[in-house]
Amino acid sequence: MKNQSIIRFALFAACALCIISNASGVKAQSTIFDKPSTSVESPGKVYLELDFITHFASYADGGYQTFGPRVVVGLPGNTEIGINGFYTRAKPGEPIEIQPNFKWQFYSDETRGLAAAAGVLLSIPVRRRREGTTTAMFYAVGSKSFEGNYGPTFTAGGYTLAGRLEEGTTKHGVLLGYEQPLSKRISFLADWASGNNDYGYVVAGTGITLSTKDSFYAGYNFGNQGRGNNSLGVYYGRSF
Repeated sequence: MKNQSIIRFALFAACALCIISNASGVKAQSTIFDKPSTSVESPGKVYLELDFITHFASYADGGYQTFGPRVVVGLPGNTEIGINGFYTRAKPGEPIEIQPNFKWQFYSDETRGLAAAAGVLLSIPVRRRREGTTTAMFYAVGSKSFEGNYGPTFTAGGYTLAGRLEEGTTKHGVLLGYEQPLSKRISFLADWASGNNDYGYVVAGTGITLSTKDSFYAGYNFGNQGRGNNSLGVYYGRSF
């Protein structure tokens, strides 16, 4: 099973590299990796992202592969709506999950490099609904971008979870993010959510600007809780 996981990842990476090689500055995605940023899509713009996340182990030892798209649409008033859809292949099987979301950038001062946003992300199981439950994450984040060609951006905020949560699940936590341009096309990215829940990971990796419309991201996830609670994520995004 482990070899099959590696083969699937290699095929996915090969497809992504083919896309990269044929691509012709891209706007930052509305998340850093998978934690919210303060940015929103411009009105009428659409951002599409294809995600692949895998834990390299046999299914019997907790290995899995998660596939799914993210779509974000910019609306007037510095707002955006989106929907994510994910299928996880594992043993035992995981439900298909959809995640409607909404974000409002309620403050922006480009001259000072400041921005703030708030939003909500719903998680709704589609299959095996008796074994799952709908939850919501409400969050608020602020960011500070520093001047210069390679000035970093720091993001910080907090979140709270609502819904029928398992015993021991952390309901409130901190969100942190860091974006550091290394060149005109390559950036180092990292984000973290505190707590013991589905969001409780630190992710670090690289973002590559392929063109004015295309971007590619790869990062490694380390869980806050549990030995071996880690995974590799690969993401390809395109703006329309």
